[in-house]
Amino acid sequence: MTENLQSCCLANWKMEMELDPAKDDLPLMANTRHMLVKHYVLDLDVDFKSQVIEGTIVLFFEPGSRCKKGGSAGEGACLSQSDETCKIRASEPCHSPVTNVSARSSKTGYNDFAVCAKGEKDTSDKNGNHSNGEQASGISSSKNCCDIENHGSEDFLLVLDCCDLSVLKVEEVDVAAVPGIEKFTRSAKLTDAEELRNLRNQIVHELVTLPADRWREQLYYYTRCSQAPGCGELLFSTGTWSLMIRKAEVQAPRDFPCAIRIWYKTKPEGRSVTWTTDQSSRPCVYTMGSPINNRALFPCQEPPVAMSTWQTTVRTASCFVVLMSGENSAEPAQLQEGLLSWYYYVTMPMPASTFTIAIGCWTEVKQESHTADVRTNNEFSSLFSRADLRLIEGSCGHVAYPCRFQNPAASSQLVIPHRVFAPWCLKDRCAEILLELIPQCLSAAHATLGTHPFSRLDVLIVPSNFSSLGMASPHIIFLSQSVLTGGSHLCGTRLCHEIAHAWFGLAIGARDWTEEWISEGFATYLEDVFWAVAQQLPHDEAREQQELKALLRWRRLRDEVQNSEEELQVLRPNKENTGEVSESGTCIIKHGLNAEKIFMQVHYLKGYFLLQSLAKRIGEATYFEFLRKFVQKFHGQLILSQDFLYMLLEDIPEQKGYGLSVENIIRAWLDTSGIPKPLLEECQTWDQCRLVRQVNDEVTKWIQVNQRARKRSKRKRRQDEVAFQKLLPDQLVLLLESLLEEKTLCLRTLQCLEKTYHLDEQDSEVRHRWCELVVKHKYTTRYADIEKFLKEDQAMGVYLYGELMVNEDAKQQELAYKCFAATQKQMDVSSAKVVAEMLF
Repeated sequence: MTENLQSCCLANWKMEMELDPAKDDLPLMANTRHMLVKHYVLDLDVDFKSQVIEGTIVLFFEPGSRCKKGGSAGEGACLSQSDETCKIRASEPCHSPVTNVSARSSKTGYNDFAVCAKGEKDTSDKNGNHSNGEQASGISSSKNCCDIENHGSEDFLLVLDCCDLSVLKVEEVDVAAVPGIEKFTRSAKLTDAEELRNLRNQIVHELVTLPADRWREQLYYYTRCSQAPGCGELLFSTGTWSLMIRKAEVQAPRDFPCAIRIWYKTKPEGRSVTWTTDQSSRPCVYTMGSPINNRALFPCQEPPVAMSTWQTTVRTASCFVVLMSGENSAEPAQLQEGLLSWYYYVTMPMPASTFTIAIGCWTEVKQESHTADVRTNNEFSSLFSRADLRLIEGSCGHVAYPCRFQNPAASSQLVIPHRVFAPWCLKDRCAEILLELIPQCLSAAHATLGTHPFSRLDVLIVPSNFSSLGMASPHIIFLSQSVLTGGSHLCGTRLCHEIAHAWFGLAIGARDWTEEWISEGFATYLEDVFWAVAQQLPHDEAREQQELKALLRWRRLRDEVQNSEEELQVLRPNKENTGEVSESGTCIIKHGLNAEKIFMQVHYLKGYFLLQSLAKRIGEATYFEFLRKFVQKFHGQLILSQDFLYMLLEDIPEQKGYGLSVENIIRAWLDTSGIPKPLLEECQTWDQCRLVRQVNDEVTKWIQVNQRARKRSKRKRRQDEVAFQKLLPDQLVLLLESLLEEKTLCLRTLQCLEKTYHLDEQDSEVRHRWCELVVKHKYTTRYADIEKFLKEDQAMGVYLYGELMVNEDAKQQELAYKCFAATQKQMDVSSAKVVAEMLF
């Protein structure tokens, strides 16, 4: 049976594996310095039978930074492409214009912004949420196709990031045909085709640069322009990672159409979307936030600098709920029997990689009649209230958009409106654990950092094959079902982690994707702070819990450094070249496709320890006052590590006198593999924490119990019962990790351990360590615990497969093959790749 399972798994794996294991780096192909997307309009249909999303996307551009100035030098620079792009252009054939696209694509959503534009009632509520209604509207398709003759390599080439998509047609959009668009033009009459082309680009320029207070009007005209007819098809070709578009005889980006429509379909195997079933066995689809981000969901510009807004209409069967990154709480409109249309939009420019969608038979989990108690920590709140008032008076440094940081009402909003969605079978568990935690954690985050960057929040419990405990996107958080077991601790800490990403990761992003620590290090550090405030812990108790957590993270970092490649341990793998791109804007994400790196936590842990070290050195009150200033200055922008470090030392100059400098910090923490030297000195103190000493005492008891259990009879053992202390979840994790270091634990000890702490009822962090103990000591009667964990806690179970294989025990290996065979088809690509390497 073992051989059959192994051969079956291996055959399926080879057949389904998409990523080339020889390629480690991820290319970002979009030439963002030539043309920059400012807005996307997506109009999509979702078909669960074929597992395909199809429709159109309209992109509104502005010429990029290298193309805004005239002159021969600037124009010459615009014509250059990266070597890789040129190779693709030479080798890939251009597609002839497509004139017959499926009839369904003639449908598009039409929203209520016509109402807003005419000065009638605003649809936003007092909290900054927006609801919407929709109706179907037709769109005509132009048959005026451009000449397909190859005019040579002089034509400007627009390059978009694209993978695993079937592109059907690309066309220029005649925005000048929109009724009422004259308000965006300077010319009353048109004399030739060149002036008409210039007029269209002028309209788009005026539209994308409208002042922030005209965002409703802007969205309305984006919608109208997206519905305008085509005025000529464009030549296109596709490479492995890109979609290349050109217009014959257009040789400079400034002359290229600034509004284009792409007709396309996703593929069932596309790596940006996961088609699966939820825990109630109902079909669903969601975006992964995978290494390739959204390029297999829609053609886009993936580099972080391409910060854009978007609006999306999605049509699907009426049994499905569509959740998405959107400022409005979408209300579905019925187009016909059994078919609903959902519409979302955002007005804050963000990278396309932050776009998220989840469609399934989700059930909204609603609060009972009583209102959840929102608790605040007065110590934190009073610390920052005066600073907040001063910060609001300052100006923002980002591009214009309707910013909550300048809105006094938003600044005083402790808890933003939120909803919870889950598969029906998890509804009760969410009501019991999650609903009460969300307002507490949101309030704690506000008490720590101030204004919530986003106006609303949806929280979704995603299917069991989700490869992480959580993921944050604008206005929506994905949580693994693994956080719902064993009480509120793991759920609360993970929720705090994802909420922290609203500030660090979303409102403030990394300009270079390799600097993941800017997002994950801050979120890991802040989750402890938020959770302490949410629990209203006294200062000393919060400090003790944080010291215990620091010890656990230190042990994890130490193990990871010992068992991983050195080059994967560096927080700035590009070092002094971090943030640099080619003349066109293309770049390579180092190790971006390395499946092992996805499961590493070094950027979480080293980033966390750096921030913790700075906080201790500067002092908590001063440090958090600085963090608020930093958020106020850089929200809505992209940063590099040195932006944070330079501002920190400029704001707190006395630290320079103690040898703290940007160069020293970068050298010790960011550009070096292994354990930073300052951390080696600091880790000695955590063993003295009261909570850690308490665990050490319990470990001693268990070692003694184990020794007696091996020597004495069953009757004798009954007379020597030991009193064990009740432990916190993190203490249980440390206890089990310490017992894992013991050479042997006898069967009776394991049975007693399981019974004492009810280990099968604990959270997934504790159960993971328990499963490791079961594997190490071949505790066969509890192998069911391992099987259950590998199937239901896929976000955490990857390395358990390695534990099952390393002992070379036939039963354990058979268990590994059995679990992989049952889950492989629904695993994400990276998880399946790592597990397959362990098994085969």
